[in-house]
Amino acid sequence: MDLLSIILLGIALAMDCFAVSIAQGLQQRRWCPMALVMAVLFGLFQGGMPLIGYGVGSVFALIVKRFAPWIALLLLGWIGGKMVYEACHLHDTDKPADWSLANMFLLAVATSIDALATGLIFIPYARQLWLGVGVIAFCSLFFSLLGYLLGVFVGKVKVNVELIGGLLLIGIGIKIFIEGICF
Repeated sequence: MDLLSIILLGIALAMDCFAVSIAQGLQQRRWCPMALVMAVLFGLFQGGMPLIGYGVGSVFALIVKRFAPWIALLLLGWIGGKMVYEACHLHDTDKPADWSLANMFLLAVATSIDALATGLIFIPYARQLWLGVGVIAFCSLFFSLLGYLLGVFVGKVKVNVELIGGLLLIGIGIKIFIEGICF
């Protein structure tokens, strides 16, 4: 897996964080120090979940390696498809922002579940695992802060970021599949 694919994967996985952060910013309408806590938690969870997925998947490495292109296509297609589906439904942003640590942990887990499955993608690319984890964590932290600030200062964003993230994941899955089958 090349660096560009890892960066695109990190950006695509960060779109859930970005969307949730925009919603938090829209609800808060001013800077809140908990936004930084939220961004750090999102980054830690998004970066940590692929490690768990990789560890579990490594137990079945021989099977996974043989079917890695198919697994990547199915997982990223499913995750991306889920994001595209959710992007096409309205989200309620009229509720007040909840900055409790319990809610921040819940949001961090919810936005990082898809990153758990991406750990399997790194099994045939073990040398890129730590780079991938770092890029995914950084992208999630960065886009969480950016999304929050957009929500606070700009208002409603006209671009459906969750849709873009889902389409990116599907595209990366297809690219990995084609590389794994053809090369």
